[in-house]
Amino acid sequence: MPAAPSIANSVTVRLVLPASPTAISEMTSLIERAGGVVTGLDVTGSGQTRLRVDLTMLTRDPDHADEIVATMRAVDGVEIGKVSDRTFLLHLGGKLTVESKVPIRTRDDLSLVYTPGVARVCQAIARNPEDARRLTIKRNTVAVVTDGTAVLGLGDIGPLAAMPVMEGKAALFKRFADIDAFPICLDTTDTEEIIRTVKAIAPGFAGINLEDISAPRCFEVEARLREELDIPVFHDDQHGTAIVALAALRNALRVVGKELEDVRIVMSGAGAAGTAILKLMLHAGARHVVVSDVDGVIHAGREDVRSGRFENQAWIAEHTNAEGLTGSLKDAMRGADVFLGVSAPNILDEEDVAAMADGGIVFAMANPTPEIDPEVAARHASVVATGRSDFANQINNVLVFPGVFRGLIDAASRHVTMDVLLAAAEALANVVGDEERNATYIIPSVFNPDVSTVVADAVRRTVIAHSDEEPPALPDPTARPDVPPVG
Repeated sequence: MPAAPSIANSVTVRLVLPASPTAISEMTSLIERAGGVVTGLDVTGSGQTRLRVDLTMLTRDPDHADEIVATMRAVDGVEIGKVSDRTFLLHLGGKLTVESKVPIRTRDDLSLVYTPGVARVCQAIARNPEDARRLTIKRNTVAVVTDGTAVLGLGDIGPLAAMPVMEGKAALFKRFADIDAFPICLDTTDTEEIIRTVKAIAPGFAGINLEDISAPRCFEVEARLREELDIPVFHDDQHGTAIVALAALRNALRVVGKELEDVRIVMSGAGAAGTAILKLMLHAGARHVVVSDVDGVIHAGREDVRSGRFENQAWIAEHTNAEGLTGSLKDAMRGADVFLGVSAPNILDEEDVAAMADGGIVFAMANPTPEIDPEVAARHASVVATGRSDFANQINNVLVFPGVFRGLIDAASRHVTMDVLLAAAEALANVVGDEERNATYIIPSVFNPDVSTVVADAVRRTVIAHSDEEPPALPDPTARPDVPPVG
């Protein structure tokens, strides 16, 4: 089944056509017969016999767009001008800018913003490094760091090609949590060099968001940076996915009337995201979990587990599959209450979902093609979720990473703990109230105005509750750090 036309493949065509009563309707009908969807028509010029029109349409992919334009070009009396890909137009020159928060209009302004006035601020920070959080952008900045080895569904495309994704991530930080994030794309895949580079740039940031670094290197990069830095380090591909998945699962279980500690969960995928989801579910109370990878069900007797060749699989075997199940993913699906997939496309079929327990839950989160067509899964499962935006119940990390970092920054946190992740998941789940929760609404919209603030507040309160230090006071923008307070 071909993909549906989407906004990601939207093009605008400038064309000139006869000024007849039916010219525009004939053109739109032609486009729709070719599988496109017309979303906009703007008449940009008119004469006695000709019209100039900018026509915007959704297509399936670039090849589909080319086919439709060729069909339009073949119509007698129609002239095709510029064809613009709206996605590329949006990215021209990048998606980010840096702007000064203060005016620089006079000599006095310059003396305050830069030399000589800035020297006093530098000296204050040299005496008390904690003042950097109050007197520099460090108080509200996050580095979005990648090596470009595991970008979206594109894989290892390198740091330059990863830049548009990191820019987008930074734009989302600003839009949903008012955090200033900077894309940092590293031209190295060496684990030690990545760690060393991030440590070197860390003083300028309040947090580090690791992004699209392939497994298993991402595990060591994150673990080492968490040990060696005094600011929170969060690998969104792992923990952002885990938080949203657990939140959605909480509500899906409420819909079908089951409890997390009672259900039998089958997972497909033992990479970064799968392992993080597993660890958070276990922390939340899940007890009956079986994990499958490309070689089948992970169990203590499997050769690669016994040999210790894959440390991650050995950990999974130790903490899951208490019944010692062996065999394939399809074998494990029989009688399962929940399927969670973060693996590969089209690895399940309708019979596999039909073999699940009554009230089955299917999260097919492989992107862009899920483990099973969600429409097929819905024939038997009570709740279905995917990672796609064109189906109900999208498991989307943008629901959590802005709020998580907002809460971490506001609490001046130095670490990210499992309790913080769990608090974020519970808060996100509770945004969907009892009166609105149903099988097609288990997770709120990314544009729900409460999401980021609710998640941030839960994170901030959890950090403070587990800290031995007093929560940070709100900065006084007029305070002089080099002058002690009166009294």
